[in-house]
Amino acid sequence: MRVIARGCRGDDVRDVQARLSALGHRADPDEPGVFGPGTEAAVRAFQQERHVLVDGEVGADTWQELVEAGYTLGDRVLYLRYPVVRGDDVRGLQARLNLLGFDAWREDGVFGERTDRALREFQANVGLPVDGIAGPTTLLALQRLRAVGVTGPGRDQVREREELRTPAEGLAGARVAVDAALGPGEGGAVGPSGLTEATAAMALALALVAELDARGARPFLLRAPDTNPGAGDRARAANAGEARLLISIDLAADPDPAARGALAFYCGREGWWSVSGRRLAELSLRALVEDLGRGDGGVRPMWLPLLRETRMPAAILFPAHLTNPDEEALLRGGEFPRTVARAVADAVARFLEGEEPAAEP
Repeated sequence: MRVIARGCRGDDVRDVQARLSALGHRADPDEPGVFGPGTEAAVRAFQQERHVLVDGEVGADTWQELVEAGYTLGDRVLYLRYPVVRGDDVRGLQARLNLLGFDAWREDGVFGERTDRALREFQANVGLPVDGIAGPTTLLALQRLRAVGVTGPGRDQVREREELRTPAEGLAGARVAVDAALGPGEGGAVGPSGLTEATAAMALALALVAELDARGARPFLLRAPDTNPGAGDRARAANAGEARLLISIDLAADPDPAARGALAFYCGREGWWSVSGRRLAELSLRALVEDLGRGDGGVRPMWLPLLRETRMPAAILFPAHLTNPDEEALLRGGEFPRTVARAVADAVARFLEGEEPAAEP
């Protein structure tokens, strides 16, 4: 699809405006079919609400969120099929199953095999036909049990917390997926002297692979330096590679050239987040801040394909601002990628050993 942004006109803009309006984000005072400042403001508000990158443009990720947000539980019959069903109605189903103790795994809005299994277990438990179909009868049974007043964390978050209490064997031999968040030809930011986001991210990712390998881990890259697989393809590669965790490396960009420091993302949205992903992000950012003296830009939940479609703890790290002249100069140096790699490898080891991040003040 084309990126729909300010200045665009046509039926696709009209469609975006209608979807935004139905979700409570009006594009006033823009005319229907005209992407002006009102539509951009509505898109930004929607992106902020959905924890996707806020840029005021409707690219593939934002469009997917607009489509998924249009479904509420009961709008359609849900069951396992291919291509898989996605939407907020699926998230609602997963949340109810998890809350009742039927493990639908991550509440990612994707009706996969785990959700199908949890749904069938629920149907068997309450005496319904076990067909894996979330139709009116099954949804009514879920609603009735929900009305009993069951509250608290869902099964998926309880499971993640329990897994974190049992440290793994450590860094040696651990499969670690390493990702360069942007590839050649995918756009991205460009530093003041011309360093591209793709080049800088790949240099950092390669340094991390080398450091992890030297420490006895088994790291693998999710993209070759000259390839451009999409986020979904990279997530599937991490899953197929049975990675214990995933670290994606990116560079921050800001209109203010003075903006500096490091930040990190983990999988999360309003009302749900990955417990283990958050810990990995917190430990990684702490290492960048304390070991390298990076400015602390914070840890944030984000609902991005690479984070939501992977089955292991995952974090996206931004060790520097490419748009800051001083930080771009660091990225051009040979030592900075190695120091970042050492700090992140330390954080990965701490995560695998079960260390908790420092408590917030």
